[in-house]
Amino acid sequence: MVEPSMRYIAFLRAINVGGHNVKMEHLRKLYEALGFTNVETFIASGNVVFETNIADPKPLEKKIEEHLQVALGYPVATFLRTPAELAAISGYQAFPVASLETAQALNVAFISEVIDEHQIQKLIARKTEIDDFHVHQREIYWLCKQKQSDSTFSNVVLEKTIGQKATMRGIQTLRKMAEKYAAFTG
Repeated sequence: MVEPSMRYIAFLRAINVGGHNVKMEHLRKLYEALGFTNVETFIASGNVVFETNIADPKPLEKKIEEHLQVALGYPVATFLRTPAELAAISGYQAFPVASLETAQALNVAFISEVIDEHQIQKLIARKTEIDDFHVHQREIYWLCKQKQSDSTFSNVVLEKTIGQKATMRGIQTLRKMAEKYAAFTG
């Protein structure tokens, strides 16, 4: 009996930033080399959609990270979510509507493990007039009330604060992805 195919969206850290440039066609082929099917990329910032018969995302993330490190020559943290999880993430109301209407940006950071109360408190201590944070499951929502260039917060600061790797995406990108892959949430 053939196992049912699972669809995942991989959010990759360190793709097309910091001098690590990867063509999306090359990235797609790297995923296909792992035996994944229906592989496609979504914008050139390290978002890869694919199907596999592997149902457990944790060993799958590790397998992808190891393959990409060998192929690209540097570590690429990988965060997998299903289309249903992405739909929930992109629709989650992390902040009051009034705050969202005046904010300059809303970003979502993907992390591998739920953070504990101590890590949450360290993150909340970074709240300023410009930056606000909300933690929900394996995502951290960052509301930037002014231009992000006015903020001292970044992905690197987040990682140091919570003690684990993360990658961020803007909410608009996530909503577009959730809409595109909505047919796969059932």
